[in-house]
Amino acid sequence: MAPCSGRLLQLSDAQGQSGWGDSAPLPEFGISPELADAYARDCAELDLAARVAGLPLNALLSDRPAVDAVAVNANHGRLIDWQPSQLAEAYAAGFRIVKFKLGCAPLAAEMSALSACCAALPSGMQLRLDANGAWSISEALELISASSGMPIDMLEEPLRAPDYESLAQLQSEASFPLALDESVHLLTPAYFSAPPVRRLILKPARFGGLRSTWKIGQNAQAAGIECVVTSALESACGLLSSAHLAAALAPSAVHGLAVDHWLTGSPWPWPRIGDGRLQLSRHPGLGFSPD
Repeated sequence: MAPCSGRLLQLSDAQGQSGWGDSAPLPEFGISPELADAYARDCAELDLAARVAGLPLNALLSDRPAVDAVAVNANHGRLIDWQPSQLAEAYAAGFRIVKFKLGCAPLAAEMSALSACCAALPSGMQLRLDANGAWSISEALELISASSGMPIDMLEEPLRAPDYESLAQLQSEASFPLALDESVHLLTPAYFSAPPVRRLILKPARFGGLRSTWKIGQNAQAAGIECVVTSALESACGLLSSAHLAAALAPSAVHGLAVDHWLTGSPWPWPRIGDGRLQLSRHPGLGFSPD
């Protein structure tokens, strides 16, 4: 991944209240500097509005009582490198879903690793898998067929060249949800009128803000699509923004926001994660301050 830099945006009102936003461009995730700046401004405006209203940001977005925590999945690397200790440590920390990457090794080797990993999972734990667009439809069908009955929570982006028909065919064969993440070009009105897969991954920075992502999530849920909010490797400020959206949009889902162990040297503390849940402040706004 190429080096990149980010910055904080501060917006202040005449009474001295400030809202904060995180601009973290990441081209590998489809987040241009322009999108990152739009995300930062939208988050800062909403943070400021929530502080003025005296509400946590998720309550401002949802117009419901505040949520003080959201469930998150544990994040690990390649499935081919899985270790029993990863599962045991995640379970002991309260996580009930562990995410691994696929599409990093020959399919036969990954299928063998998947079978072994599933056999070692503690009771009540599931795997969340992400192929990052690695496979042809025949390869994806082979993996889906072989994984029937396994404790799999979902499979993200199985196809290197996804289209409605192929995704719908795969979903019809899978006993677990398939999900779109990077394939935002498919999010047309036709997608929402006849969804080919059961889940949608939402990275708010990719859509230029919390409000625009909220609208997409509302459209998805109205079409029967489950939504999962994930991180685009922002700072603590950006992560809190995404966590508040997750709490507003899908408070009972398990989201992909436990990424603090991937990033070192943060000048601000990460949101606390305990018992597999990311904790949100009940103070007005994001609950973030750079001081």
